[in-house]
Amino acid sequence: MAKFTFNMPDVGEGVAEAEVVEWHVKVGDTVSEDQHLVDVMTDKATIDIESPVDGLVSALAGEVGDVVAVGAMLLEITVEGAGEEPTATKPAQQPEAKVEAAPIATPAPVEAPDPVAEPAPELTAMVQANPSEKTLASPAVRKRASELGIELSEVKAAADGRVRHADLDAFLSYNSGGGFSPASATRSDEVLKVIGLRKRIATNMAASKRNIPHFSYVEEVDVTDMEGMRADLNSARGNKPKLTMLPLMITAICKLIPDYPMINARFDDEAGIVTRHGSVHLGMATQTDSGLMVPVIQDAQAKNVWQIAAEIGRLAQAARDGSAKSEELSGSTLTLTSLGPLGGVATTPVINRPEVAIIGPNRIIERPMFVSDGNGGERIEKRKLMNISISCDHRVVDGYDAASFIQAFKKLVETPVLLLSQ
Repeated sequence: MAKFTFNMPDVGEGVAEAEVVEWHVKVGDTVSEDQHLVDVMTDKATIDIESPVDGLVSALAGEVGDVVAVGAMLLEITVEGAGEEPTATKPAQQPEAKVEAAPIATPAPVEAPDPVAEPAPELTAMVQANPSEKTLASPAVRKRASELGIELSEVKAAADGRVRHADLDAFLSYNSGGGFSPASATRSDEVLKVIGLRKRIATNMAASKRNIPHFSYVEEVDVTDMEGMRADLNSARGNKPKLTMLPLMITAICKLIPDYPMINARFDDEAGIVTRHGSVHLGMATQTDSGLMVPVIQDAQAKNVWQIAAEIGRLAQAARDGSAKSEELSGSTLTLTSLGPLGGVATTPVINRPEVAIIGPNRIIERPMFVSDGNGGERIEKRKLMNISISCDHRVVDGYDAASFIQAFKKLVETPVLLLSQ
């Protein structure tokens, strides 16, 4: 028998280490060649590592969440045969990187203790004196008492001995501390190890807030006319993808960037260099089951609204099902983040470092507004309104520039015919 030391392979250019996100074997397991051993995560991808040999697992490099350097021992396998201990990184069979949802270790659920407490002694006046006798009540009252977990024999009835809804209400009022209809069951604490994608998100967000002096600017935009144009375009779209507001807003952003190049930039703070990008590689913050991912629409400025809509759908689905490629998750020059109907009144999004700006459309609401009646007066009309937020790196973008950009965006969106003109 001999020990086969399998070292962490070189999983990508410039990658020096990888984090263990899930072991598929344990010490003592028998493995065969090409069997899936472990998932590791680099800066941009989760990678499946397969066994180069048959044998018995005798040692693992660490636990989930540990970081292993390229070339360091990943695991040891006892193999048949004798002789000097072999070592391998198996460079010829380097696994292909794939992006997928990194798991978050979740402890087994713990049964919660019974939240129902005994009634307080001072509330015994509400308890019926003789619980052994059958309590009179209508079927509706009995059903309600059952749903509330109340024994009818404990409820003080009216003079005729029949329990009514009012008696249940009085019982609940005076026995609010007795455990009836609790807000929720008591639950035990859960301890979750921060690993994989969640760990990357935590690291990146902390670095962004620590290094970038953020400022945010919010403006209200009337999107009534643009929503009307969107409905008209969708009614005649044929086999084209259905338009949401996002493709139209991305089109507006791309039309404005030539006049506001500082918004579409990246800042290398170590080198002290700002790069104003000619192309708009627009990142879309996308929520997945494992956390936030940012797929990128490459050269958004060169696409029309239908092409942008198709890319949004394709990239969002790829991010959620784990099929997005590494190059589709990197290289953004400006990010758009939207929570759709959950967007709230206003947001202050965190910049996707090393970019210098992030734009956040918020929820659309309907509200009465004063509008021109065409005769020099005003009338009240129901309009669709949306707040648009932008967060900027104050080292690079001045407040005036951010405000000017958003005001230009507002004008373009409120006159949507300009979006489709040259």
